[in-house]
Amino acid sequence: MPKILIIDDERAIRNTLKEILEYENYTVDQAEDGPTGLDMLIKDKYDVVLCDIKMPKMDGIEVLERAQTLAPDAAFIMVSAHGSIETAVDATKKGAYDFLQKPPDLNRLLVTVRNALDRTKLVAETKTLKKKVAKSSEMVGSSPALEQVRKAISKVAPTDARVLITGPNGAGKEMVARQLHEQSNRSNGPMVEVNCAAIPSELIESELFGHEKGSFTSAIKQRIGKFEQAHGGTLFLDEIGDMSLSAQAKVLRALQENKITRVGGEKEISVDVRVVAATNKNLLQEIAERNFREDLYHRLSVILIQVPALNERREDIPDLVQKFLQDIARDYGNKPKSIDAAALEYLKGLDWRGNIRELRNVVERLVIMSDDTITAEDAKVFSGK
Repeated sequence: MPKILIIDDERAIRNTLKEILEYENYTVDQAEDGPTGLDMLIKDKYDVVLCDIKMPKMDGIEVLERAQTLAPDAAFIMVSAHGSIETAVDATKKGAYDFLQKPPDLNRLLVTVRNALDRTKLVAETKTLKKKVAKSSEMVGSSPALEQVRKAISKVAPTDARVLITGPNGAGKEMVARQLHEQSNRSNGPMVEVNCAAIPSELIESELFGHEKGSFTSAIKQRIGKFEQAHGGTLFLDEIGDMSLSAQAKVLRALQENKITRVGGEKEISVDVRVVAATNKNLLQEIAERNFREDLYHRLSVILIQVPALNERREDIPDLVQKFLQDIARDYGNKPKSIDAAALEYLKGLDWRGNIRELRNVVERLVIMSDDTITAEDAKVFSGK
């Protein structure tokens, strides 16, 4: 049941609001002044706080400012009998969800509280999803090769330097990109991914930069491109070695000027984006064969991170297998299966040309085909090697 805290020095107002909100099946607590309210926010978790602005010991704006640290997830609704547009704007700038004048209109009060609760729920869900994403992009293993990648990420992530990630298919380039974003100052912004190999060359420019209505036959409405969607965050260009030369030229301009123009448009749009690119190709060879622009390569490769193939970090295979067993069991809603040491040794000795992606597929096959404990014989029969 949602919990609401009312902070107001007027007992009659507190009691009235409490009665109204409890009738709507909310759990309601009261505080007669700012310091008491802050103490309650420290000791308990509240979804919404209704806070008066004019109070004797501590005014509501100061309570709001301190609560941003003490209870950042609580939605504050400021209430005042002496409200003005300036007061409302000031409260909103300092983190308030909304502003109500005393005496509050009953319908407006209930709608505002419901909307604030929806916002609190959305914030909580977003944090949960971010944790899940961060966990799913966790780099498993302790091999020297992987530790070198982790060290590079920790140094580069807090900067805005562009990063080019290289390595074979299935080695975990996307995970490196996610870690760069999660550990950066842009982690609260969006991370937008574009698989350049999966988009036809004639559509890649529209995908990246957007287009205006009527700019080509199927452009029936305006489209916002990936650069604009990633504003304030990170744009991950996967398989950039497969991008057409015409699109490469536009990407180069966007990186040089931090501006883009939609297909069919004339207006320049400023974008604040950190670009992280990845490829499984040898771009220097692609440059020699005139398939990739050298100037774009130098723009993208401020920092180079080479992701090792799984065959170069075989000592990480047992840890990866255990993680996959847990993940697959969670996905299937089953108890995790175990694997014996001989089976792990067999898997460590195989040639993993498909890298981590191939290993994950093999583990899933073993989970499906084996009994409660995966044996070396199971690994030999069902690994497909």
